[in-house]
Amino acid sequence: MPIIAGEHSGGVVLPEIGFATAVYTDPTGRSWQLTDSQRGWFTLADGVSGLGAAPYDLTTDAHPRGGVRLRHAQPQERTVVWPLHVYGETHTEFLSRWRALARAFTDTLRRGAGTLEIARPDGTRRHIRVHYSAGYEGQGAQGTGIVSDSAVLSLMCEDPYWIDSVPLTEHREHGTGEDFLQPYPSVSSGQVLGSTTLMNPGDVVAWPEWTITGPASLVTFTQSDTGESFTLDPASVGGSLLAHEQVVVTTDPPRVRKKSVEQQTINLGGATAGTITITLGSETTVPIAHDADAATVQAALEGLVAIDPDEVLVTGGPLPATVTLAFTGRYLGVDVDEVVVTPSGLTGGTVTVATTVQGGTDNWVGALDWPGAQLWPLQPGDNPVVFQLDGSSPGSAVDLSASARYETA
Repeated sequence: MPIIAGEHSGGVVLPEIGFATAVYTDPTGRSWQLTDSQRGWFTLADGVSGLGAAPYDLTTDAHPRGGVRLRHAQPQERTVVWPLHVYGETHTEFLSRWRALARAFTDTLRRGAGTLEIARPDGTRRHIRVHYSAGYEGQGAQGTGIVSDSAVLSLMCEDPYWIDSVPLTEHREHGTGEDFLQPYPSVSSGQVLGSTTLMNPGDVVAWPEWTITGPASLVTFTQSDTGESFTLDPASVGGSLLAHEQVVVTTDPPRVRKKSVEQQTINLGGATAGTITITLGSETTVPIAHDADAATVQAALEGLVAIDPDEVLVTGGPLPATVTLAFTGRYLGVDVDEVVVTPSGLTGGTVTVATTVQGGTDNWVGALDWPGAQLWPLQPGDNPVVFQLDGSSPGSAVDLSASARYETA
């Protein structure tokens, strides 16, 4: 097999797809460039296979007039064969690289799948999840195993389709008139209701993940072409979807998770003078006046390294009356440690801190309209869909994330 080096050090000509570069990411997240000969290893391109169309198992029925009729085509797992040549200036250097690569691939049998990504000169990238199967043995020929050797890896892929490394995303939010992204139509103030078209550029179905941001009292998503739909009713699980809270609906595997907003209150009683500080974790705010308004309290909290803008929303007040801290952003769905309020020179009042809503993530699969619920996929091409969020208001939104899947790399 020829050694691809020199002018091809940044890529190789791979069977079935042409010139490309390849990167393997192991289960720990470390990336291994496979088509750069300067790394101490490189791909022997002539032996690469398994980058073409997925394998299928066909189920047929005999036809009375001869031949058969196809009843079902079942995609099968794919095997990617990937030859690597490993070398070093000394035996110790070679051995270190050989062992490191062996661990990077075989770790997929203990830590979970790695990913093999193919990048084209036009900037497109597709990847596939892989598990090591066999082949990481040296050639055993005279002279090998001293400062160089080659291995022919067999990588098993549970899902035979290649996945676009750039996910599809869509965002729709509550509004009126032209506030909606076209071609999303206008909606009333009581619901997000409309039709749009979602494009799946892949060869096969893509399984989306939907994130619904409240408030909403009822959610219905419908695929207009097929009539498949699902409805999410918070009341059916004795809950509600309030402002800033989210429900994440995963279609493959079917899963519904509700992320609650942690809410904590601060009350200073009848305080007439003095200041307070608020401690979150190991950080403490600047002094806050006993009669500060909600915006001032929020600004003080956002001055902490642990709080980015809009990650805590302060309402109510002004102090000494009750203010409510609602934790969103990275704290959404998290049980946040209760803040510590320390008074200084506070007169005429007493500090009271309480957690009124504990943040967390709950299983909401029971909120779906079983047995009729269908967590439908995006078919290849255009998908006309209808989103409806009853009981919505400004802040209500729908977000889609999906990965297009392809037959070939």
